[in-house]
Amino acid sequence: MMNEIRRTVLIADDDEFFRIALGTILKSELDFTEVIEAGSLDEAIERLSDRGNILLALFDLAMPGMESPASLEAVRDFHEQMRVAVVSSSTAKTNILAALAAGAHGYIPKGLGARELAAAIRLVLTGAIYVPPAIAGREPSSADIKVMRVEKEETKEVDRLATNSLTPRQREVLALLVEGLSNKEIARKLKLGEGTVKIHMAALFRSLRVRNRQAAAVAGARLLSGQG
Repeated sequence: MMNEIRRTVLIADDDEFFRIALGTILKSELDFTEVIEAGSLDEAIERLSDRGNILLALFDLAMPGMESPASLEAVRDFHEQMRVAVVSSSTAKTNILAALAAGAHGYIPKGLGARELAAAIRLVLTGAIYVPPAIAGREPSSADIKVMRVEKEETKEVDRLATNSLTPRQREVLALLVEGLSNKEIARKLKLGEGTVKIHMAALFRSLRVRNRQAAAVAGARLLSGQG
């Protein structure tokens, strides 16, 4: 059963050539037999909602819809058994710490060679947390922790107040929620799976800092009208 689960990986990156190259490495070095590709966060979420046997998901931070590493939190909420890692060209410590704070199991620089990259992903698959050598092998300092906390709080505040913190798909879902549509009706209207809508709802609740649909509708009406 475990061998069957280990066959599928999702690569979410808007660089098609990088997706192809990474997929080749994953198949040749780590024995994955199926690679699912996505070019944006919304597309990745839809792919994840359609499949329940994805062992590993790799996300770029610069693709459309990925406003910050905190965007990964909704994915982790709905796919707790799946290993999630960031593969990014950014080596900024704030991004690394924020990704780990959001629940990522690793932060892998794109600048690694093919073998190093495969080794880093293999480590993530074993259940370990991979971080770049620059901060590996030591406990985060008090300054690092402070940066991580500030980054996370600032991200939450931006998500709560700014319309552009939501992806285009999230704004569509929010608009229909404000109109009073159910998840099933939203799914039908946007031609999405109901599971996909639930994931978007979780992300909206988190961004708006609310706990239920009624509160989200109130906050969403204010946000979409430009009064938030």
